[in-house]
This record gives sequence, C-alpha cells and structure tokens, in this order.
Amino acid sequence: MQSKKIYKSVALFGLVLPATVVAQQTKEKEVFVNNGVISVANGGVMSTLYDFDNTVNGNMKNDGIVYYYQSFNNDNLYHHSEKENSSTAVFTKLEGSGKQIISGSKPSDFYHIVLNNPEKQVAFDLKNEANVYGSVDFQDGIVKVDSLQGMLTFHQGAQALQPSDKSHAEGFVEKIGNEEFQYPKGDKGMYRYARISAPEGEKDSYQGKYNTEDHNFFRVRSNTSGVINLLNKNEYWTVERAKDNLKGDVMLTLSWDERTTPKELLVNPQEELHIVRWDSKQQIWVDQGGVVDLDKKEITTPTSVKGYGFFTLATVKTDWLLDGDVVIYNLVSPNGDGKNDYFIIDNIERFPNNTVEIFNRWGVRVYETSNYNSRGNVFNGYSDGRVTVDKSELLPTGTYYYIVTYEYKDKSGSRMIKKSGYLHLETN
Repeated sequence: MQSKKIYKSVALFGLVLPATVVAQQTKEKEVFVNNGVISVANGGVMSTLYDFDNTVNGNMKNDGIVYYYQSFNNDNLYHHSEKENSSTAVFTKLEGSGKQIISGSKPSDFYHIVLNNPEKQVAFDLKNEANVYGSVDFQDGIVKVDSLQGMLTFHQGAQALQPSDKSHAEGFVEKIGNEEFQYPKGDKGMYRYARISAPEGEKDSYQGKYNTEDHNFFRVRSNTSGVINLLNKNEYWTVERAKDNLKGDVMLTLSWDERTTPKELLVNPQEELHIVRWDSKQQIWVDQGGVVDLDKKEITTPTSVKGYGFFTLATVKTDWLLDGDVVIYNLVSPNGDGKNDYFIIDNIERFPNNTVEIFNRWGVRVYETSNYNSRGNVFNGYSDGRVTVDKSELLPTGTYYYIVTYEYKDKSGSRMIKKSGYLHLETN
C-alpha cells in the first residue's frame, strides 16, 4: 500500500509548487514526486530530503538553488532559463548515508552542479544524460558514469572545477565546443586527467575516459612499432571523436604520476617520453611524439593527433633519434640583428631528404617545406608552405610546435627520423 500526501500550491523564496506535487510513501522510503510543474525562480531555494522523481508528466525549471539529499530521477523535462546563470543543483548527503543515484529516461539540463557527498568509492551513480552549461564543482565524491545509460557532457563554456583524487568522474565524459578542455576523469580513486586543445567548431564533440590496472587490455594490445622502447601497461586514456564528420583535430596532453606510471619510463622523460596511440588498423602502438613539461609532469603531442582511440605513454629509442646529428634551436626573433633571425637547424644540410612543419597552439599548420637549409629555404616568422593559414603573413609572437623529419642513412640502410618540440617566436 502507498499513501500520498498532496501539497497545495505555495510560494516560498521564489518557489512555486502546483498541487500535482506529491510525496509518495512506500514500505521502504518516501519519494518527492512531480507530476506537474515546479519552478524555482532566481534567488529561490528548494530542498528535498526524499528521493526526487520528475515523472513523464513533470516539468522542473530551476533558476535558483535546489538541494538534493537523496537520489534523483528525471523522465521528462528538467531545465533552466537560457539566459539564467544562477541555476544550481546541489547533490549532497551526510557522511555515511550512502550513494546517490542520478537516473532518468530523458536528458537533464543543468547550469551549475555542486557535488558534495563523502561516500567512499562511488558517491554518485550517474545513469542519466547530464548536460552541463556552466560548471561542475567537484567538492567531494566520485561520479561513476554508467557505460550504457549515463553521460556527463560539458557544453560550450562549461568547466570542471576542483577535480581531485576524492572527487572526479569515472567513465566517459564528453566535451562539446571549440575550447581547450581538461577532462575531470580518473579510475580506482585516482584523478588522472587528459587535456585536448581547442577544436575548430562549437559543435565539435570529443569523449574521454581513463583506465588503470586493466591487464587484459594490454594482453591483446602488446605490439609496438620499432621506435618504441618501454610501453606503459599500467594505464591508458581513451579520446574519441563523438562524430566522424568533424572538421578539426586536437592536440593531446597527458600527465604522468608516480603512483601509476612505471618508474622505468621516468628516468629521462624530457628526452625519452612520448605519447603513443593504438592503431587499430595496423594492430600496433605508434609514436605520436611529445613535448615534455617537467614542472607540470605533462607531455603534449607536438601537433594534432593522427587518429583517435587509446593512448598511453612510452619511452622511445634515443639512438634512433640521433641527437648528435641535428641540433635544433627553439628561438626565432626576426628583427635583423643577426641573432636567431630564422629557425636554425644545425647540420640539416647533411640530410636533404627532410621536411619541416610548424604548428600554432591550436594545431594549425602555419609553415611547411622540404629540403630545409640555411641558404634561403628557412622559416623566419612568416606563414608559408603548401597548406598553411594566412600565407605570407608575419605570425604573431607566441609558442609554436615544430616537427622536423629527415632520412638517415648508414650501413644498415635508411630510416626516417622525427624530432619535435616547442618553438618560441618573437615578432614584436
């Protein structure tokens, strides 16, 4: 038997409850049920100590602050005003009171979300498509994103605030928009982010996930290309395009952490550590290059990734990179003082079968040439090449990425060598 308590329409702190809102009491618990319309105005505050159920007939509009102390379900319309940025949903519980299930057959549109549940391991079980247009404040509690029913989507302008070991998302997180984004993801109670550069379009969509201690994954993905020395088999990141028809690509930044990244990979990270990608067609791990930031313990692909799917870290064979043969200077200041007026690559003339590519921070190629040398065919701050932007225009001051590829020949034959890194251009 269920008993229902019917509430009359009331207005409190900007909250309007029509008579169709009920609390249903079952043998196990009471549920706050909306069969009509609830509207929380800007400045209004609402809270429920019961499970919240927005039924197939319910319409919940929140422009104020709503506190959910138990589970949440949305089967119809949960939204906020398009121009209202005060809408906040706070999911919180007292310590030891258990996880909160966030479910529903229809997507829920939030502006700000605050997550604050001290439950260990999994505090929030996300079985709903949660769309975020403002921010998610990861104060406390891990979000487990259900692989079949759940999705946490950050739209244009949305941010992930304060993710940490104690509060992050485990499972797929989606980013839509043309902004740089750091995924608030982790696994096994560890926050292990990945970051993508800004894609081209506002509707571009990329999904990310992190996994650790998945030994079966690497058991069937053990083949590596020749340049790879040691492969990180403790962890991997997934970055996928949500749509195959996207125009732009992204650069990828991964981090390392002594808790998960094997110490053998961190002996000489600045020289040896690269990002590698699993090439599903070739069934092999391939080198994506890497520019290392020791202070941040990060590594970034020097240009847009060549494909999507699974990524991890690896060391490369430095003897294949021949550091003593070609020396690259990473400052260009074309001011006519005779110092660093062009991109200097010592000894590149010894390897005429070469290409030089330079990309801006968004991964757009701004310079490309072959047979690079110091006698005219050089980069001096101007966009040039076959596929560039603003051709023949002086590029702005900033940090760029370079890729230098050249053919090396010895008694064993020939092989193509690739070097990449940061390049600072000063044109002011």
